[in-house]
Amino acid sequence: MKTLKVLSALLTYPTADLQAARDELIAVIEHEAVLPKADRKALIALIDDLADGDLMDRQERFILLFDRTRALSLHLFEHVHGESRDRGQAMVDLIKVYEDGGYTPTISELPDFLPLFLEFASTRTPVEAVELVGQPAHVFAALRERLRKRQSPYEAVFAALSSLSKAKPDAAMIARLLAEPDPEPDDLEALDAAWAEEEVLFGPGAAADDCGKDSLSSKLRQARRPAPGLEPIPGAGPRTTFTHTGNAAR
Repeated sequence: MKTLKVLSALLTYPTADLQAARDELIAVIEHEAVLPKADRKALIALIDDLADGDLMDRQERFILLFDRTRALSLHLFEHVHGESRDRGQAMVDLIKVYEDGGYTPTISELPDFLPLFLEFASTRTPVEAVELVGQPAHVFAALRERLRKRQSPYEAVFAALSSLSKAKPDAAMIARLLAEPDPEPDDLEALDAAWAEEEVLFGPGAAADDCGKDSLSSKLRQARRPAPGLEPIPGAGPRTTFTHTGNAAR
């Protein structure tokens, strides 16, 4: 699904090459037409915004949104495990998922980096791709809401992911994520507190995936236990989901 490849590109650090790819990105979205018209329109607006804007301004905006604010981190396990001991094992297991799928990342990013995850999903069959992007649906919904509140055009990417996914995120799970600190990038004291306090886990109550031993859910079984001292929250839905514990004392 090439649309996922476009979404992956839009969540990377803006470059001149990305700006120059405007027509190609739009052509993929319109040709595949796997998204509703409203989502395609919003994505095209984001692509135009990136292509027409001053590159340094767009790069600064990206850094302020996604690099400085933990609540908008593009590393999935930041929202799932925080700094718990399970994060390392989850990384190892996710790398194995990629390897088993015949995918070898060529960039020096952590495996849970969202653009990398979407790049991998784009290499799967449509059914597999939809199932993959549905697994972190709770995280995507929370990120979308935070970007909506900031009136950021990047909201379009997470709206598109929600449309592609067949998952129905549980409102309580999303509420837990949204209850976490979401400071502005220029509030350094609040940023420090958010990075120090947040701790999360992979949903222990989610049922095992029936897509076989090579599925993401089966590879991440070891990451389903809660971090030390935390009580598990029952998962929601029939597939592996990304859930959240709320603030926890260190």
